[in-house]
Amino acid sequence: MPVVLGDTERDAERFRFTLADDVSLVENQSKLEQYLEDHPDEDLIIVGPDVTMAVACEVAETYRLKRPFLGVVLMRRRMEVTTMAEALRAGVREVVLADDVEALVGATKRSMAVSEQLRNVEMGDAGANRGRIILVFSTKGGSGKTTVATNLATALSLEGEGSSVCLLDFDLETGDVAIALQLDPTRTISDALGMQGGLDDRAMASLVVPYRANMDCLLAPTRPADAEFVTPALAEELVRVAAQMYDYVVIDAPPAFTEVVLRCFDIADTYVLLTTLDMPALKNLKVSVDTLDNLGLPRNKWQVVLNRGGSRVGLTAGDVERTIGVPISAEIPSSVEVPARLNEGVTVVEANPRHAVARAFLDLADKLRKAPAMTKGAPPAPPTKRGLFRRGS
Repeated sequence: MPVVLGDTERDAERFRFTLADDVSLVENQSKLEQYLEDHPDEDLIIVGPDVTMAVACEVAETYRLKRPFLGVVLMRRRMEVTTMAEALRAGVREVVLADDVEALVGATKRSMAVSEQLRNVEMGDAGANRGRIILVFSTKGGSGKTTVATNLATALSLEGEGSSVCLLDFDLETGDVAIALQLDPTRTISDALGMQGGLDDRAMASLVVPYRANMDCLLAPTRPADAEFVTPALAEELVRVAAQMYDYVVIDAPPAFTEVVLRCFDIADTYVLLTTLDMPALKNLKVSVDTLDNLGLPRNKWQVVLNRGGSRVGLTAGDVERTIGVPISAEIPSSVEVPARLNEGVTVVEANPRHAVARAFLDLADKLRKAPAMTKGAPPAPPTKRGLFRRGS
């Protein structure tokens, strides 16, 4: 049964009448915390319209990682774009107007359905059948993110049985996986917009486009306007269902900390953090790792990858490591083979597996296969105090 964080008993009566359910009311955060401790199976918090945004966001952020099954629906008396963005960034599943009864009922049902789906998937996770979720990320455009994601996915798919891969293009507005692999986007994430809360393996199979043996792709929308309708909850559902079907899920993320990307960081097992040997890229990498530290996301999930390495541009791999205080996991050499194969619509790994670039991706894939399971909620290591972007020694 939902729990309402509100101000008066009158609110509880209104919600009970609207939702036709045995709704509980708590008046403040401390009582909400106690209620949730006493009800570990609770799946929904409805934040009343008179609760401040600061409190609503704090509640959502607190339970986003602590209890990922627990959804938060926020009610507001006025709908503003900034309010919605702030709420979704904090982890709120939906925002509805306080006087829109139909919207509240719909949001409640969708949130409960998502929670049920996530619980079902998590039960499968416990059986060691869940695939490893790998997020490829860089805040610097032009760093070769899609090249890394496509080649890494191909490398992971080459081991035969036990190496099925789903590549998800979550760069929702400008995703290039379809172009990079010359795939016909007859099916895209847009086709999943009406499936939230009801995704299963059959639905996922109807969405993906095959690239090669053992490797399917879920392509970005062909209409950029559809991106705004892909909620963090839908993105999480897509990832979790894919992880039940495939041994590896590789996510090609956009170059920004969007709400969808933040949700992916929450559930991913490994973060492939990409950089190149130029000052703007290193600055963006430093900002990224500081952001991940501030969000409390564990450093033991990080795999820093240097793309187009070996270039003589005055910076070295050592400069990267000193900047962020984390060793480089893999270095992908610079080569004209990469754009040449890209223009052909194939990955270097598939076209020329003996090439130095392909071997680097194969080595990275092997390292990710052998990596131990990551521990959710592990504390991040203390940030380094030395580097190119800090003063002093």
